[in-house]
Amino acid sequence: MNRTQFTWDDLQFFLAVARTGQLSTAARQLRSSHPTVLRRIDRLEFALKVKLFERNPRGYVLTPIGHRFVETAEKVELEAARLQDEAADGSALQRGVVRLSAPEGFSNFFFSHHLTALAALHPAIALELVTIQQIMSLSRKEADLAVVLDPPKAGPYHHELLTQYQLSIYASEAYLLAHDMPETPEDLLNHAFIGYIQDMIFAPGLDYLDDIHKRIRPAFQSSSIFAQLTATLNGLGVCVLPKFIAEQYPQLKPVLPDLLLDRHYWIVCHNDLLHVPRVRSVMQFLRMSVQDNRARFLHLDRT
Repeated sequence: MNRTQFTWDDLQFFLAVARTGQLSTAARQLRSSHPTVLRRIDRLEFALKVKLFERNPRGYVLTPIGHRFVETAEKVELEAARLQDEAADGSALQRGVVRLSAPEGFSNFFFSHHLTALAALHPAIALELVTIQQIMSLSRKEADLAVVLDPPKAGPYHHELLTQYQLSIYASEAYLLAHDMPETPEDLLNHAFIGYIQDMIFAPGLDYLDDIHKRIRPAFQSSSIFAQLTATLNGLGVCVLPKFIAEQYPQLKPVLPDLLLDRHYWIVCHNDLLHVPRVRSVMQFLRMSVQDNRARFLHLDRT
């Protein structure tokens, strides 16, 4: 009996479409073409004698059978990655893509400064750094690893503490020259405050204004820590900033320096990926980088 066969490559195409919902996006990720992706999906569906996707104007949506097949395909993907890593030079050489989701502040003002060291240590690992953390899903394997402010309370995830970090209130020298220096949290009500947009805060750890004073109402709000920092540097007002960010700008001065807020960064990954060598390597590099720079995250003389 003749039977159409499919290959591991076909499963890669299936997973790319399942994760993106778009043939064109999957084609870009796989460095292929739209017709090739379509042909691979058609061949896989014909071989399995099932319909994996429903086509609609918005893209490709998994059928119930397609959803079930994702789990099987991901197990094959995981095993293929493990075998590839073990086979590379017969040693522990790590290779492949690791997608890391991390907060904007941690990514831009700390981790990006260490990417050269990561590349030197693991030249065969291609890192994808995503800073739009609120739209990434570890459950759908949209990211391999995540640095988060609040660990998951349930689910098939491994999480571990990366570091505690501290935040303080800062203002520019120019702003403080033009305004009285606050001496108590109550005095902050007389100052323009800079903060996050309340209904767009995606992690409880970023909701810290009530920890300072429950009646603070920001005059300027942004979902971006970089925009908040820029506004502060330009003298728009006072702002809560992590120590590791503010210390890079000598023109920023602490306001109420004894008022410290404690938060934490955690590493999270899906249990299925915990033992993938390239993922473990990036996790270890994160740990090492943060540990070597612990003083940047904490006011050690006051802890």
